[in-house]
Amino acid sequence: MGSETPKAVPLTCHGHSRPITHLSFSPVLDDDQYYLISACKDNNPMLRDGVTGDWIGTFIGHKGAVWQARLSADASLAATASADFSAKIWDSHTGECLHTLTHSHIVRAVAFPPQPRPQLVATGGFEKKLRIFDLSRSTSSSSASSSPTSPNGNASPPPAPSFEIGPGIHGGPIKSVIWSTDLNILITAADDKTIRWWDLRARSCAAKYELDGMVGTCELDASSSNPSLSVAAGKSAYFFSGTQPGQLIKKITTSKDIAAVALHAEQRKFVTGGVGDTWVRVYDFENESELEVQKGHHGPIWTINFSPDGKMYATGSEDGTVKLWKFCSDPYGLWR
Repeated sequence: MGSETPKAVPLTCHGHSRPITHLSFSPVLDDDQYYLISACKDNNPMLRDGVTGDWIGTFIGHKGAVWQARLSADASLAATASADFSAKIWDSHTGECLHTLTHSHIVRAVAFPPQPRPQLVATGGFEKKLRIFDLSRSTSSSSASSSPTSPNGNASPPPAPSFEIGPGIHGGPIKSVIWSTDLNILITAADDKTIRWWDLRARSCAAKYELDGMVGTCELDASSSNPSLSVAAGKSAYFFSGTQPGQLIKKITTSKDIAAVALHAEQRKFVTGGVGDTWVRVYDFENESELEVQKGHHGPIWTINFSPDGKMYATGSEDGTVKLWKFCSDPYGLWR
C-alpha cells in the first residue's frame, strides 16, 4: 500500500446553482492558455481559465436552462443552446451577446466549425431540425438601420438567415451537434438512438449508426493526431473514427448505465460518469478493465471532457459543481 502514488485532489469550481449540463474546452491558444465553458440549468453559462478553473465571467441573457455551450477554435466566440427557444452567440472577451438565434422549441445543441472567428453555427433540439445559421449576414449596418427597434431604442440587427439539413429525418430531439474536423461533415446525436453524419455539400446523410440506448454524451476529441468521436448510450461507450463517417472503432459495454464518456487516445484510457452513482470511473481502452474510481461529486455526472493537452479532465454534475481531475504524473497547473 505504501508504494502507491497518492491520488491528486480534484479542483472544485463553484458558482453554478443548478445541475451542470455540458462542459467544453477551447483548443490551446498561442499563449499556451485555454478556456473552459460550462452550461447549466441556472440559465447562466460561465467562462473559466481552463488550467486553474478560475472564474472569468458569466454570460447573462438566457431565460431558461442552458443545455450546451461551446467556444470557437480561437475562443473569441461562445455559443449557447437554451430551453428559452434560442441559441446565443457571445463575445467571449466582453460577454456581449452578438446574436440571438430564435427557434420554435427548446435548443439542446450548438456547434461552431473548427476555424477562427467562425461565420457559421449549427443548432439542434426539440424542433428535430439540424439548422445552419450564417452569422455574417445579420450585422450589416445598412440593414440594421431599417430593422425593428429594440426596447432600449437601439436598432437591432436583422436575424441571421438559416437553412435546414436533412428535413424530416431526425425521429427525436437532437441532443448533440458536432462539427467534424472536416468542415463539410456535421454529426448529430438524437433521441431516436441514432448518430448521423451529414455531408453539407450534398445536404444529405452520409452515414448513420443505431445505438442500443438513449444518447448521453457525444463529443469529438480533436486534440490528438487521430481524432475520435466518443458516445455514451445505455450501458455502452461507442468510439468512432473522427475522420471516417460511420466507422465504429470499438464498442465497450459495462455493467453500469453510462451518462458521459471521454477518451484519452494517447494514454488508451477512457473516463465515464454514470446515471446511477456519483463516481468517475477510469477504464483501460484495450482490455476494457476498470482501473480506478474517483469520488467527490454528490450527484450523477452528466458531462466529461479532457483538456486539449490531455493532462486533466473536467466533470460536470447534478450537484452543480465542475471538478478538474489531474491525468498526468508530472506537476501541472495548481497541482504541485
